[in-house]
Amino acid sequence: MSSTPMDLDRPERNGTSLNIARSTAPVSNLTDVISSFRPTKVSSKLIKPTALRSYIIVKRLTNHALLQLLRREDIKDPRQPPHVLSIDYNDDGELLMTSASDETIQIYNIREGKHEKSLVSKKYGVKLAKFTHTSSSIIYASTKQNNAIRYLATHDNSFIRYFEGHEGPVTSLAVHPGSDNFISCSQDNTVRLWDTQTKNWQGQLLLRSPYLAAYDPSGTVFAVGCPSSGSILLYDVRHYDKAPFATVDVVDQGRALNPNHVVRGWTKLEFSNDGKTLLLGTRGVGHFLFDAFEGTLKAYLRRPGGNTRRLAVGEGGMSATNSGGEYESSGDCCFAPDGRFVISGSRQDVVVWDTLKPPSSDKNLEPTWTLFDKRETAVVGFNPRFNFFATADTDLIFWLPDPHA
Repeated sequence: MSSTPMDLDRPERNGTSLNIARSTAPVSNLTDVISSFRPTKVSSKLIKPTALRSYIIVKRLTNHALLQLLRREDIKDPRQPPHVLSIDYNDDGELLMTSASDETIQIYNIREGKHEKSLVSKKYGVKLAKFTHTSSSIIYASTKQNNAIRYLATHDNSFIRYFEGHEGPVTSLAVHPGSDNFISCSQDNTVRLWDTQTKNWQGQLLLRSPYLAAYDPSGTVFAVGCPSSGSILLYDVRHYDKAPFATVDVVDQGRALNPNHVVRGWTKLEFSNDGKTLLLGTRGVGHFLFDAFEGTLKAYLRRPGGNTRRLAVGEGGMSATNSGGEYESSGDCCFAPDGRFVISGSRQDVVVWDTLKPPSSDKNLEPTWTLFDKRETAVVGFNPRFNFFATADTDLIFWLPDPHA
């Protein structure tokens, strides 16, 4: 299979130790330790040496002169730290990957506790980076030039192929849990089904604002979230070309709890590990938890710390940011691997809900624990195999259980 050379800089910080002191323990006793998680390592993005030298030389210039110089050198303003846009893990939980607003992909080895690789995609930009089932290959969406999805071999920094067809910005990528297939959603009002072995899409759905997609853990069902219609559609993977077999009406069930975000402001769609529960994240003051079989609202997960400043999916356009400097993310909430707990970021602190606890009569469920941290948490990702999760805004923060808590 031929490969296309990528516009990649040589890896930076290759093999740099993160000095993670505690091991990542298995998730078998998550219930016993979920309240004891603490931030244990902050990984700040390094400014490229050329950018740093330029900044030192010209730091006495006016803002206008500095920005002109940075544009000529095609480097980011070092006074503006990049924002992490997505977090993802490979299947065995050994590797963590981020995509960021400085058009880089960072890969970390969690078990060995070190930064492993930096990849740069200046020509096309990068967001929504996802591992395939081969840890040395990834897919990601473009943020400039075109709307293609790119399939990259990380071991030799080369493209395997491009997946072209979307006529609007890609808003979501969902990898099948057991095969080389994936789903993409786009602002062109289409959902496309792909096989990584061929560049042509295998199926297409025409829907209004289908901005989010998620596979259930069995891989036999996928859900599509359409905020403008206030509905989540569930499809049988084998018969996706037919009508959805179930529809979750978010408007009808959620308007009393979060009226401002039942038809907009959606940020995340995810099934629990048993496929019984569906999490819909919003940029409002909470998230919705639905029964995936009956489509009924189980609880509204209210976060006292308030929403983050990130845009909702589809609000940032092609570049995943607007003129005000706000960014989209891959979502600030997620299930823990056991499916019982949901974690979420906020303006400060990380909050945790035990979904087995009964909500109030009006379906509100308050957080069970608050994990304290003064920084904003705009992106979260829980490791699928270990007691480890990561959060990010401009810094990537690693969280582990405190054995002394």
